[in-house]
Amino acid sequence: MQREITLCYEHYAAIDDMSGADRELVEAALKACQRANAPYSNFHVGAAARLVGGRIISAANSESEVFPSGMCAERSLLYFYQSNYADEPIEALAIASDTSDGECYPCGGCRQTLLDVERRQGSPMRIIMSGGGSASVVGSAADLMPFSFTLK
Repeated sequence: MQREITLCYEHYAAIDDMSGADRELVEAALKACQRANAPYSNFHVGAAARLVGGRIISAANSESEVFPSGMCAERSLLYFYQSNYADEPIEALAIASDTSDGECYPCGGCRQTLLDVERRQGSPMRIIMSGGGSASVVGSAADLMPFSFTLK
């Protein structure tokens, strides 16, 4: 039997068209790019999350000479979050790259980790993927992983 998956998302041709709160989160992710350690790929990525209480936390990607031991910005942020703020759910998370002409999308490992955190906190988080002056937004990490891994 054939089935169909539909993805609904928002697209902003310009970051300035976003709400002030989302724009602030993208700007925090862009600022985090400055802390990236990416001497090999030169792909500087930042991620920022807004917790339900309004606090914004951020992180950047980091590469290692012992490839593939580097860490994406999203997972750096989410692991820090789990260790320090897990009692306060994430309502939105922005990803940005200051070295990309297009929007920055999470890799498969980051998509699964985003979904893991969303499941643990028991509520969806909006994911804002920005770059090159535009952004796309999904309402939940689950939208990025229609066929996700679930440990039973």
